[in-house]
Amino acid sequence: MSTVPKSLMSEAEYLAFERQSRDKHEFYLGEIFAMSGASRKHNLIAGNFFGELRERLKDRRGEAYVGDMRVRVKPNGLYTYPDVVVVCGEPEFLDSDVDTLLNPTLLIEVLSDSTEKNDRGTKFKQYRQIPSLREYILVSQDEPSIEHFSRRGDTYWKLTETAGLDSQLDLSSLGCQIPLAESYSKVVFSPKEDGLANGNVES
Repeated sequence: MSTVPKSLMSEAEYLAFERQSRDKHEFYLGEIFAMSGASRKHNLIAGNFFGELRERLKDRRGEAYVGDMRVRVKPNGLYTYPDVVVVCGEPEFLDSDVDTLLNPTLLIEVLSDSTEKNDRGTKFKQYRQIPSLREYILVSQDEPSIEHFSRRGDTYWKLTETAGLDSQLDLSSLGCQIPLAESYSKVVFSPKEDGLANGNVES
């Protein structure tokens, strides 16, 4: 992301600007940040996750979105576009434009060199303030490896690390598993990366 050189905006000004823009921008503390394009690997991984999640939601209440669903953390807080969003039950939106989700259940961010620090830091700190959020997933592009944060009570988040193409990601909020082999379908790793040790590690 890069900062757009403008004076500070209100939420209303940001939304008016964003709804007219051909490009996507995130909003935080009055500033807007232009979002850069994603790599082929990034798009494959996000698309794979979306496809797996959509299939599991086919006969259930809930929806999955990829890339373009804006999420608001709280009034005067962060507006952002997670790579994949899942809402269980009835989605709640900011207004009649139905383009800003308020109650995500699960958020996925595919890590890159330019976004990793923000995804682990400011974004995760902000995301934890969303009452409906149960799970936050960080996905590596460089190796078959996933960091899975799940809410335990109001303030505690449990980290489970899952690695290897023979492993599966357990999603408690959906009551299902997603094979890493499907999540990384058509993504090519080096032999060293592809042979990453399998299994789950919790902390």
